[in-house]
Amino acid sequence: EQEPIPVDNPLLKLDNVVVAPHISSASYETRSKMAEMVAENLVAFFEGRKPPNLVNPEVVKVRPLSKQF
Repeated sequence: EQEPIPVDNPLLKLDNVVVAPHISSASYETRSKMAEMVAENLVAFFEGRKPPNLVNPEVVKVRPLSKQF
């Protein structure tokens, strides 16, 4: 990948694409939501469930911790 994205990149011409710099995640609201998502994922894991924000759940087999250790 090339950053910053070249001005002639075809993605920039699409109406259904939003391009934002990495700094766009540096807001109080965004960081708060990120922390909430981390907590939700950890709770799910420790309860033996698949984390809700898992990108590729098909590769993970979640078992209760008591059976793992």
